[in-house]
Amino acid sequence: MRILIMGGTRFIGVYLTRLLTAQEHDVVLFNRGNQPAPLGIEKQIQGDRTDPNQLKEKLAGEEFDAIFDNNGRELSDTQPLVEIFKNRVKHFVYVSSAGVYLKSDQLPHIEGDPVDPKSRHKGKFETESYLMEQGIPFTSIRPVYIYGPQNYNDLEAWFFDRIVRDRPVPIPGNGMHITQLGHVKDLAAAMVKVLGNPRAVGQIYNISGERYVTFDGLARACALAAGKSPEDLPIVHYDPKQFDFGKRKAFPLRVQHFFADIHKAQKDLYWTPEYDLVSGLKDSFQEDYLASGRDQAEIDFSVDEEILSAS
Repeated sequence: MRILIMGGTRFIGVYLTRLLTAQEHDVVLFNRGNQPAPLGIEKQIQGDRTDPNQLKEKLAGEEFDAIFDNNGRELSDTQPLVEIFKNRVKHFVYVSSAGVYLKSDQLPHIEGDPVDPKSRHKGKFETESYLMEQGIPFTSIRPVYIYGPQNYNDLEAWFFDRIVRDRPVPIPGNGMHITQLGHVKDLAAAMVKVLGNPRAVGQIYNISGERYVTFDGLARACALAAGKSPEDLPIVHYDPKQFDFGKRKAFPLRVQHFFADIHKAQKDLYWTPEYDLVSGLKDSFQEDYLASGRDQAEIDFSVDEEILSAS
């Protein structure tokens, strides 16, 4: 297949590109060109996807069997792309988010659950609805929290920063909120399983790890991955309502139970995650955190100090 990836040079796109080129697909990337392109791609088209005129100018003359839209956040990002390739593409794979789900007393989230109209990810759901209305052969992927090497969001690295420096780990609440992480390589593998799969057309899939974890459990798993004793990890619990952090981020996860069922993807796609949480965190710690030298970097712990001083 000749495949277009929107993005392709950061995090998800890097791993997706590797898998697709390994299967001898012809991969074309569309991005701003700010990052080096992975080896093995057919070509990289540079442009700004937020400019519909650029999309039309640079892509209208191209033909693709499939499109992976990895970085569309709002409907306005994806609509021009659909208008160009409607009736010309066999499969349109859209990366949405499990963040679209409305907070619920009944968990895990399943694909038919209500969505939150006020969510910061509402643009993702609006895009999914648009793809359905247009009748384009699409599949939507809803990851929960994604982690792994090259993660540009401070998630596992937030924990590693404190663990390697033998600092206390401040966790909001009582540490028993339950969440879920999925390794980026497993996400990319699921996306490849979607490609050209007739069972996946018109479907939405939650993609993440197989098991759930508490906040305290995640901190201890990160300690184990970093070669530290989980039992000796100093965890400090606090009430976030007692603080005004402004725009400063005190913790990398939403303070609520947040996890999703992945059985539909496992059944339809014949996919199962390769990584359990600890092995995935070890991969991230060794191949990214240490490899990038972040363990030696200067980290701002001012928010931590504010929490710890009040505890």
